[in-house]
Amino acid sequence: MAIKKTQIQSLEGPQSRLKELWFTVKVAYQFIKGFRVLHFVGPCITIFGSARFKEDHEYYKATVRIAGKIAEAGFTIMTGGGPGIMEAANRGAREVGGKSVGCNIQLPFEQHENPYLDRFVNIKYFFVRKVLLLKYSYGFVCMPGGFGTIDELFETITLVQTNMILKYPVVIYGTAYHTKLIEYIEDMKKAGTISAEDTNLFLITDNEDELVDYILKHTIKPFGLKLAKNKSWWLGE
Repeated sequence: MAIKKTQIQSLEGPQSRLKELWFTVKVAYQFIKGFRVLHFVGPCITIFGSARFKEDHEYYKATVRIAGKIAEAGFTIMTGGGPGIMEAANRGAREVGGKSVGCNIQLPFEQHENPYLDRFVNIKYFFVRKVLLLKYSYGFVCMPGGFGTIDELFETITLVQTNMILKYPVVIYGTAYHTKLIEYIEDMKKAGTISAEDTNLFLITDNEDELVDYILKHTIKPFGLKLAKNKSWWLGE
């Protein structure tokens, strides 16, 4: 029995070429804006986490301690620049005399730069912001958070898994909070959607010292990081 074919009329593209060009220009500007601000910040460790935890929360306090210990090793602490866990991380760096930077996203609610930043840049697009957080970092700490935090975590792990970035250390802090996430990752492994060795791409821990030691062990010597020399003022450093 022959199947009767219908005439299909395709839909038009959603935007004009001029709008696409203008969007490309705006994106390029955002990248250049970020490069100018962050170029001289030095090797960073980026800390992801919820913007909604207050300073009396256990995860906020833990983040302050963790960031302080990493900053004492010479790393710049980088965050999304906002409140909550991001503020705690930048605060931890500031309290020990370390460097603290942020890549803040422009939102109509919730997000504003925190007061513990030495340098920060406001970015319009989430994907540009994520590229900047990755570009200047040698390791990543995922504290408890929401959709955005999990998005950043899985994108980072995916880039390491696919060798799109170097095998930077990734640490997930808070086993109780991430119980369901850990179970889901194990389910993916059982289903064969990830390889068994892919779970070696990150560390899950509740131990702050283990977290810091893991970050330092897999960054300083493996990447040949050394103490910075005095900068030249005439180069804008």
